[in-house]
Amino acid sequence: MTGFTYLGALLLAIASMALIDARWRLAFWRAPGAAAAAVGAGTVLLLVWDAVGIAFGVFFRGDSEFATGIVLAPELPVEEPVFLVFLCYLTLVAVLGAERVLASRDGAGRSNDVPSNEATDAASRSHRGHP
Repeated sequence: MTGFTYLGALLLAIASMALIDARWRLAFWRAPGAAAAAVGAGTVLLLVWDAVGIAFGVFFRGDSEFATGIVLAPELPVEEPVFLVFLCYLTLVAVLGAERVLASRDGAGRSNDVPSNEATDAASRSHRGHP
């Protein structure tokens, strides 16, 4: 059963990121289409990057007792696209979260560059101890 440890950890990490996203409505809970496009495009770009690296012999699959051993293509384990989805989602949530924090420091709590949502802003204010 240890063969699914890494894949399970990746799925748990994605679920944890989704909880953060849902709580502060940063990506999929604010603009699901845009978030899906960003994560999807990033994942596809990185998979193409992997394919080029595999073709040139730069990237290869390492053996591990924690990986499933299932490959989607030569040298491309099933965990790789799941990891890339996590990486793109993490980056999206981190950037949007950082924008939110920086915008809240701009005095009024908003920036014209960062789209806002009244419910999210009210929740953020109440979390900081403001009425």
